[in-house]
Amino acid sequence: MVYFKQLFATLFLISFSFLGCQSQDSAISFLALGDSYTIGERVGVEESWPVQLSEQLRAEGLDVAAPKIIAQTGWTTQDLKKAIAKADLEPPYDLVSLLIGVNDQYQGIDISKYPSNFRFLLDKAITLAGHKPDHVLVLSIPDYGATPFGQQRNSKKISAEIENYNSINKDIATRLGAHYINITPISQKAKINPALVASDGLHPSEKMYKQWVEKVLPITLTEFEKEALN
Repeated sequence: MVYFKQLFATLFLISFSFLGCQSQDSAISFLALGDSYTIGERVGVEESWPVQLSEQLRAEGLDVAAPKIIAQTGWTTQDLKKAIAKADLEPPYDLVSLLIGVNDQYQGIDISKYPSNFRFLLDKAITLAGHKPDHVLVLSIPDYGATPFGQQRNSKKISAEIENYNSINKDIATRLGAHYINITPISQKAKINPALVASDGLHPSEKMYKQWVEKVLPITLTEFEKEALN
């Protein structure tokens, strides 16, 4: 059994390498869309989850280009829509991620606007992924109510509202066929593990981002395996 697993892994890497050689640029392209949780606020882009994911994919033997990140601290869904429209993009991307909505909640924007804005962004992400929804990763919104920052406010209200936002983005992601990765339970560990929070008491630390990547990596590898074998 071990032999066959090793053989499959070898064939996968050979197949993927062969496919890559057929294109002008063999490196896997990755577009990450979002807000502060995507750029790694307070820990630096090099420790953000998209960069950590790219590094892990390289460790698995895949040729992955540096991720292109369109994200900024404080961005709402509407801000991200405007930024994408202005961005210099070169689709199709082999992988696209989307994590957005916390600032809609934080700024008190009417939640009734979120479904249409998020649906627009996910449709755009799928288009940028070459119309392949299974190459799109939607991450749930972290629960910052569990952080020291959130604990100093109405943490129960924050958590309940984040849950409502996540029920919306999960439903839309599922209906459109994108992968939905629920990292919210990881974010809630911040309440008992200070090491998961950055120095500002609000954003994730590189250790929390690493735990996100541990959930995202197997899904991403599976998709590239399927792509190589088709």
